[in-house]
Amino acid sequence: MCDCISTHKKRVFPVYLGSHSLSPFHGCYSNSDSILRFAVGRTFLHDNGEDEAIAYWALRRDAALFDVPERPVEICGRDAVPFLERLCTRRFANLATGRGRYALMCTNDGGLFMDGIVLRLAEDKFWFVQPDGELDAWLLAHRNEYAVRISDPSSRVLQLQGPRSLAILRDLSEGAIDHTLPYFGCGFFTLGGQEILVSRTGWTGELGYEIYTSGPATDCPRLWSDLFRCGEPHGLVFGAMRSMNIRRIEAGILDSGSDFDVTMSPWDVGLDRFVDGTNETFIGREAVLAAPRGNRLFGLSTPRLTLAAGDRVYSGGKKVAHVTTGARSPHFGAAIGYARFDSTGDWVGQHLVVRSPHGEESPCEILSLPFYDKAKRLPREFPPLPETRKTPRKGQIAEVKDPADRERHHHLTRL
Repeated sequence: MCDCISTHKKRVFPVYLGSHSLSPFHGCYSNSDSILRFAVGRTFLHDNGEDEAIAYWALRRDAALFDVPERPVEICGRDAVPFLERLCTRRFANLATGRGRYALMCTNDGGLFMDGIVLRLAEDKFWFVQPDGELDAWLLAHRNEYAVRISDPSSRVLQLQGPRSLAILRDLSEGAIDHTLPYFGCGFFTLGGQEILVSRTGWTGELGYEIYTSGPATDCPRLWSDLFRCGEPHGLVFGAMRSMNIRRIEAGILDSGSDFDVTMSPWDVGLDRFVDGTNETFIGREAVLAAPRGNRLFGLSTPRLTLAAGDRVYSGGKKVAHVTTGARSPHFGAAIGYARFDSTGDWVGQHLVVRSPHGEESPCEILSLPFYDKAKRLPREFPPLPETRKTPRKGQIAEVKDPADRERHHHLTRL
């Protein structure tokens, strides 16, 4: 019902950002249709002119590779653990080397400042992998009492996601990466002759891995070629952020700064399970634990063409929420997104009205998150793989056996 603002030609302009902000993989995929966005001081590919459904179904059925803007920050020293436990709402003293943990950072007022992944690489060496936000100043403001060193490892991150991602990395690592690498596990592996850090994490709700370069020590074009050399037999495709965003919405994964901000507590967005009450030192602890209980962020679905951030949700003519993000889901054949409500309430199951800034209206239903894979089993388990790849090549007909599924996927049949 409304144009996608982020790719509307009247809202896209050439901008010079300097050479340092470009990904070292940029030359591997960029074209005249590429549209870049900016996060954590670096650019990332939002759209590449492709049919986003191709990467979406590859992600769901085979594998997809994404060049993401996540930025690791290295924290070392004898006080690395107490420093991280001061910054984050979780404990890290009991985090084993070679494991990772999702973490939240809060303000003194108990608001959500940032989320990210903490990886323990050695006894006194950690990486905090941030998706967005102003982390550097926050770290400097709180480091004075701690014997820590904070540095930038100049690492760029690729996400290899999908049910065949393990098969690809197993081939590329000559069997070193296998099912024994646990969920949120990490380690250094030789990929095509290069020593690379890999973690079993991702932003898609699928089985997947993140691949971290080592600054100038990594030959990035070579790594890219090696991934596709091993990935092509498994149906690997490259995708931009737009296709990834569809799947992360389905999976109920939140984006710092857009889906939540410092005005919201972990309880407001259903992240209270990541608040460890035994951590007595984290910033904002008293305010977080005293915050009102109750969720204000839910899913919504509508038959309209698309949803966009800023759309408003009404109940009985009164605005009760706004949309923080939205996308068209090929799986559900509907527009889905997140609704951030002005107050807590029994919203799930209610049928409301969503209205765009242009005044277009559509009925919508409020749903619990995630939309798909409610038990979040996909990233934790290894699915049985069919003998043949399912993602269609150019000119091929998608192999869809379910007649109901076939109707949803008809747009994939001629590419």
